[in-house]
Amino acid sequence: MYAAERHQLLAQRARRDGRVDVNDVAGELGVAPETIRRDLGVLERQGIVRRVYGGAVAVERLDFEPEVAQRDQTNAAEKDAIARAALDLVPDRGSILLDAGTTTSRLATLLPTDRELTVITNSIPVASILATRPGITLHILGGRVRGTTLAAVEAWTLHALDGLLVDVAFLGANGFSAEHGCTTPDMAESAVKAAVVAAARKRVLLADHSKYGTDQLSRFARLAEIDVLVTDSGIDAGAVAELEEAGPEVVLA
Repeated sequence: MYAAERHQLLAQRARRDGRVDVNDVAGELGVAPETIRRDLGVLERQGIVRRVYGGAVAVERLDFEPEVAQRDQTNAAEKDAIARAALDLVPDRGSILLDAGTTTSRLATLLPTDRELTVITNSIPVASILATRPGITLHILGGRVRGTTLAAVEAWTLHALDGLLVDVAFLGANGFSAEHGCTTPDMAESAVKAAVVAAARKRVLLADHSKYGTDQLSRFARLAEIDVLVTDSGIDAGAVAELEEAGPEVVLA
């Protein structure tokens, strides 16, 4: 296959799937991963894709934020593993804050019923999971609810968070990297996440490997502000070393 044909195929794949995985395409086409990386570099210069860890994302998808049901099916096994690993960071008693997100929702389903836990959340799905759970005192933060993520945001939410100090906060993100920190595409949600970071003694980021290097519009925390990053084993050793150098302990699920 000629280079121009590969470029066309990669551009079509990125627009169709939203993302191109270097190793998958290299195996499919029978070429070296370095060849696909060079091809993606050409497409990036043409403004068709943006290169990220392990591949590239279609430029037109960068401002697109999938709704909860769609995101919940993406990397589901990795998110389940991350939630199980994060359970070890839940205190025996005390207060935790669960940010909105499909992985934090998975953690909510795993919370034990034999501990005295106060749980605070701005997430409607998390609140619905925990509303009748024994052993848990639930507080839901008010505010405008974003239809995309079912998270409460804006002034009411920020005002409530300003008066809190929780033992552990579990956060989600749309992207993370050593260079740009933890990011999300919506500025209102980013402001709430930043307030969550400020309201916690210990901050734990739950993010699967596909979000590494996929930097979004608005940063809510630098990695130095995160105590623990729980991700999955799909991330490579070089990335782990880079992330740990930036600040957090990295736990591989």
